[in-house]
Amino acid sequence: MNARTPRGVLDTSTLILLGRILDTSTLPEEPVITAVTLAELSVGPLVARDEEERAARQAHLQQAEADFGPLPFDAAAARSFGQVAAALRRAGRKPTARAYDAMIAATALASGLPVHTCNPTDFSGIDGLTVVAVPHPES
Repeated sequence: MNARTPRGVLDTSTLILLGRILDTSTLPEEPVITAVTLAELSVGPLVARDEEERAARQAHLQQAEADFGPLPFDAAAARSFGQVAAALRRAGRKPTARAYDAMIAATALASGLPVHTCNPTDFSGIDGLTVVAVPHPES
């Protein structure tokens, strides 16, 4: 078993699944999220199909806001985004198709942190980014 990373970025899908992940050995000792994840989560309640789903998504957003002080998408992250977008294009992927993931990756790169994700292919082809695969709880 690999040693846990001291600090790492949880992508949005991993944050959503966090309470259901049984094997926590691939999670960082100190998980952090990005402001981009909060932005992505804030869309959820607004596009929910019904009131029950809207309430659940709103509760998830509020819990994330209470539990984490997000890393900002700042000037350093913006510069890293250029590198991420170029790497994705070289890999034959469109950065706009996964814009949230690309911005999360850029924030992680700018902060010198790995991304911990249940969807590692979302981050493939990004030069210099350390991606830690977290087993999906439904696998």
